Amino acid sequence: MRTEFAMLKQQLRLEFPELEPTLGVSERTLRQYENGQITPKPPVIEKLRRLVAERTDADGHHNSFRFIDLFAGIGGLRKGFEPIGGQCVFTCEWNEKAQTTYRANFADGEDHMFAGDITQVHATDVPDHDVLLAGFPCQPFSIAGVSKKNALGRKHGFKCEAQGTLFFDVARIIEHHRPKAFLLENVKNLMSHDKGNTFRVIHRTLTEELGYTNLHWRVIDAKSFVPQHRERIFIVGFRDDNGFTFDDLQLSDPLNGPRLRTILHPEDGSEVPEERFTEGPKSKVCSRYTLTDGLWQYLQHYAEKHRQKGNGFGFGLVGPDDVARTLSARYYKDGSEILIRQKRRNPRRLTPRECARLMGFDQPGESKFVIPVSDTQAYKQFGNSVVVSVVRAVAAHMSRWLPVLPQPAQISPVLLQQ
Repeated sequence: MRTEFAMLKQQLRLEFPELEPTLGVSERTLRQYENGQITPKPPVIEKLRRLVAERTDADGHHNSFRFIDLFAGIGGLRKGFEPIGGQCVFTCEWNEKAQTTYRANFADGEDHMFAGDITQVHATDVPDHDVLLAGFPCQPFSIAGVSKKNALGRKHGFKCEAQGTLFFDVARIIEHHRPKAFLLENVKNLMSHDKGNTFRVIHRTLTEELGYTNLHWRVIDAKSFVPQHRERIFIVGFRDDNGFTFDDLQLSDPLNGPRLRTILHPEDGSEVPEERFTEGPKSKVCSRYTLTDGLWQYLQHYAEKHRQKGNGFGFGLVGPDDVARTLSARYYKDGSEILIRQKRRNPRRLTPRECARLMGFDQPGESKFVIPVSDTQAYKQFGNSVVVSVVRAVAAHMSRWLPVLPQPAQISPVLLQQ
């Protein structure tokens, strides 16, 4: 019969080089534990049991892999990976208002690590994880010749080219922990930023310097999932070779995607009232979301001025059967990119609840996403976030190649003898 050590090791899906520093035991001794040549000391078995227990949540659901959430915002990437069995073991987000929203929606225990400024986080302080998630901001990269830097005796590669950018912090954590997989998300223009130099540095860093040659990326328009034209690039990397490809990710035709009526307040009394956003017996949208005469006149004048110049700048006026423009973090200023038509009234902004739906945070069958901050902060947070529905599709597509562990019941409670 197999030893308990061997069964625990299988469940954790950790190799000897990964267990050696964790347990403080040489690889040779670990092999003897696995083969039953030596009986492990009780602290070793207890450590392994604890690692397994950490992968089972409070409700008894078995978590098949551990992930970290960098540049977490309000948790859009996390909401995509928990449904496929992931356990978030570390969160990093510098904005305090975003932290407030994040904490209000994820019931993490006291042992969950939450950091602020990623530049102040040492890679050694980040827990071990299988998957790294990061919606890192796009910052300029300085490209300099490697030969010139060699001549000057300076470092080259990502430690030089990405230093001072937040991608550097993602790279150094990947370098230290060597996760089995990662998902990076950014704006579509990442590929063309700085004439393509930014993406070239990122690609070379991940493949040539960090060794994740199994790298894939795809620009996905959220229109297949929500009534919003929102293109974002998703970069997936695996430490080991496998059959993953974005080519077989099937998306519905965006031309036949959902329309705004699916996320707008119905205003007919069929919706449970939410006093902050709706009012009256029919749950009509609160009047404060309707543009003032002054603001509406200004937006029309501004749009006409640019139309005469041949520019495309202006407001986006839409109705229930339309698809919205991209929701941005500046939406709180005037709401101009997505204005909802109203009969015999000026147009109105979306409410934050409608923004939550437009970004996929409110899913059928799930509790409403908690919005504990002001409307201004909520607009900024949703505008800076990812569309959860898209992330869930990408996560599900990745799941076949993510670590899958046997259930805890398969492990014997006592040391089995050969």
